[in-house]
Amino acid sequence: MLTVEKIGGTSMTALGDVINNIILFNRKDEQLYNRIFVVSAFSGVTNMLLEDKKTGKPGVYHKLANFQDFRSPLKKLTARLKEINKGYEKLGLNIPVADQFIESHVNKAQGYLENLSAILSSGYVNKEGILLAAREILASIGETHSAFNFTNILQNMDINATLVDLSGFDDHRSYTIDQRIKKAFQHIDFSKTICIVTGYTKGTEGIMREFDRGYSEVTFSKIAVAVKPAEAIIHKEYHLCTADPVLVGVDNCQPIGFTNYDVADQLADVGMEAIHPKASKPLEINNINLRIKNTFEPEHPGTLITQDYICPHKRVEVITGTKKVTMIDIYDPLMVGNVGSDLEIMQVFAKYGVSYSFKATSANSISVVIWEKDFQKKLINELEDKFEKVTVENMAFVCLIGSNMDQPGLLARAASAFADNGINIKSAGFALRKVNIQFLIAREDFDNAIIALNKAMA
Repeated sequence: MLTVEKIGGTSMTALGDVINNIILFNRKDEQLYNRIFVVSAFSGVTNMLLEDKKTGKPGVYHKLANFQDFRSPLKKLTARLKEINKGYEKLGLNIPVADQFIESHVNKAQGYLENLSAILSSGYVNKEGILLAAREILASIGETHSAFNFTNILQNMDINATLVDLSGFDDHRSYTIDQRIKKAFQHIDFSKTICIVTGYTKGTEGIMREFDRGYSEVTFSKIAVAVKPAEAIIHKEYHLCTADPVLVGVDNCQPIGFTNYDVADQLADVGMEAIHPKASKPLEINNINLRIKNTFEPEHPGTLITQDYICPHKRVEVITGTKKVTMIDIYDPLMVGNVGSDLEIMQVFAKYGVSYSFKATSANSISVVIWEKDFQKKLINELEDKFEKVTVENMAFVCLIGSNMDQPGLLARAASAFADNGINIKSAGFALRKVNIQFLIAREDFDNAIIALNKAMA
């Protein structure tokens, strides 16, 4: 019963809980193995290396990219990584060995970065490829650090653990990501060891070129496809719940027991990401079931995501949404009866690399919702040059999501819940299959909207 499992950064930071609740929980010696663990960097480390995922605060990468001093931040990073090491001494981490390992690794990375910086400064090359290489080098440090520490601790507990370092730091052969994964696992007997694998994988195509900060889930997915496990598992610091327990209260929601990959895609589309859609597709196509578990509740089976699950009775499975969207409304009286207005708008969005998550139309206007972080003034300027009026408004999304929720009166219940709480629906929409019903509302109404819908759908 081979499994491929991923441990996120927040869970990795609580390494003692990971060992007790995942590695050792309800397992005898012979049951410890047949497991591959793909690990993220410890919480906050990748933010220091690249940039803060939430605030955008620049890390080492941005110093290098802007021709600033990146050596001092790297030195601070090394000190921080050693400080993290010290925190795991009680778990059995060999501190001198761990410190020497990460210091050597960062020094090698600095050497590579010095060379890249010199090439950049020459002005003879395209910056994009060089900066992408720098981003890859930096990203690999975090996962190599956490994987080494995890493996060292398990080995010092007399558990047979194998470090599988996919970062390729000292391997200069030109492997694709899939080739590197195949080479790394081809001679391992999974029945005799636990594999601890870096979430970053070096490959000729560049894992961050398409996936950027979602790269560890891509590694996880590609390994699962390569070894065909009985199940793929992601360990998070929370359950995948029917609604946000912080908003509605823990007694007013519950973990989702079962759902399908389509629902998982809908959740990712509004920011409630069980798994990155581009990482889930290979699992879905290869019919590999995915389980989402809470690291801190090991006895709970979590959420099982399969290819063909349909809820046996009609109900809303998840109520969720986001406050971080912007609606762009494009109005022009010449739209009515005109073929190609929508295409012209979408070509502008494509030109600036902006994807939308919602679109509604009327005779003379088209409203498009994008992530606030993707907003670009130059996109708006071009739309204003082409159409009579463009209106921009920050909004919130709330969504009803489920595999089998097409039922008479559902929209009426939702609308009544909004009306009873003084919440105005600015726009709404759903596709024919009704897997995701979306409502656009004012941002200040978001919390109340989630609470109201949760009560109405109970």
